[in-house]
Amino acid sequence: MDEIADQQPLRASSDQIHEFAASALVAAGTQLEAAQSVANALTETSLRGVDSHGIRLLLHYIKAVQGGRINPNPKLAFTRTGAGTGIVDGDNGFGHHASYFAIDHAVALAQETGVGAISVVNSSHFGAAGSYVLRAAHQGFACFGFCNSDSFVLPHDGLHSFHGTNPIAFAAPVPGEQPFLLDMATSVVPWNRVQDYLMEGLSLPPDVTVDGAGEPTIDPAQSHALLPLGGTSFGYKGAGLASMIEVLCAVMTGSPYCSRLPSMKGPDFSTPRHLGHFFVVIDYRRFVSPQIYEAGMHGYLRDLRSQSAKTGKRVMAPGDREWSIMEERKERGIPLMRRLREELDCLADDLGIQRITYKE
Repeated sequence: MDEIADQQPLRASSDQIHEFAASALVAAGTQLEAAQSVANALTETSLRGVDSHGIRLLLHYIKAVQGGRINPNPKLAFTRTGAGTGIVDGDNGFGHHASYFAIDHAVALAQETGVGAISVVNSSHFGAAGSYVLRAAHQGFACFGFCNSDSFVLPHDGLHSFHGTNPIAFAAPVPGEQPFLLDMATSVVPWNRVQDYLMEGLSLPPDVTVDGAGEPTIDPAQSHALLPLGGTSFGYKGAGLASMIEVLCAVMTGSPYCSRLPSMKGPDFSTPRHLGHFFVVIDYRRFVSPQIYEAGMHGYLRDLRSQSAKTGKRVMAPGDREWSIMEERKERGIPLMRRLREELDCLADDLGIQRITYKE
């Protein structure tokens, strides 16, 4: 019984998680504004239940700062290139910091012209793409967000990884409710999900990863590549979406494409990765009246959620799961498994900051 209890998660408040993440990054040499951006994204992502991209990534980011891969004191720069277009230079700092900065500029462009499209260059891993499209949606705008990454995913019918997990995110405001939110990898799962299974000693579901010989495996320790969305039979769909994102985030930003990017996993943690992102913010009021938009959005979501479902299930709109988990975690705290708690405690001791206080 003690062993089973030891495997159960303990919880910490979102305020504690945010304070810990910001303090750790500052202690590692990161400027406060950048540290706050990362802490905001990690905490909000953990609250939404996207644990693969939440507070667990703090350990990786500290390693990247200390190794020199990430510039802890970047000077972000925005260049307007047209009526509704611009480029943000992230100065090889945190992708979270550069992306929030880009969204704020894209919203300003959309307020002026109806659409704001901004590329981000010289950036780094930005966590969950949903964090940035939500920033626009909470201000009343629809938003797309894209990012490429280094090679984790097989091309369809390939033997070795080529594309990244290359996420797509889209958010749109829903008056009186939480936003509509789609945040997905173009692989079956993100690579960090595999690491979560490895950390907790669990087997993967089938048709998720392959081993070094390109054969499907459920062992996270033997996983060398992810399968594209659609799995072994229909992976051309995910692979096609990943290719589209390479065009937006690599070709159209002048950044390295997937197989030319330094590996997120290392062992080199000193070379900047020069990742590219791409965001499009849309003022829906330029296309439809607010009254028609509100009625259409509410009507669509109501009909979607009222569809017949399997026993014990319900049909959900994109984002419903996340908002439900957020309400529960705001009340009870964010759960952290034993192995992650141990690693965060060690990090606190190494950096000389206060440990997180956990509760049942």
